[in-house]
Amino acid sequence: MEYCSILRSLRVQKFYTQQQIADLLSVCQKAYSNYENGTTKIPLESLMLLAKFYNVDMNYICGISKVANAYPKE
Repeated sequence: MEYCSILRSLRVQKFYTQQQIADLLSVCQKAYSNYENGTTKIPLESLMLLAKFYNVDMNYICGISKVANAYPKE
């Protein structure tokens, strides 16, 4: 799952720990770790929250696009 490596890359580039992102998503650190390593599929709502948090569009965070466009303004 390509989105797993994208999640990790975004987190590392922004200098966040897994615990910080887990807190944002209201899950334990182990659950977030499982999202990044592909053991557990991440819920769509969490992907949407992370896209907004990292300011990237869903196409990028899901691995559909290689271009990290900004999250759409409402």
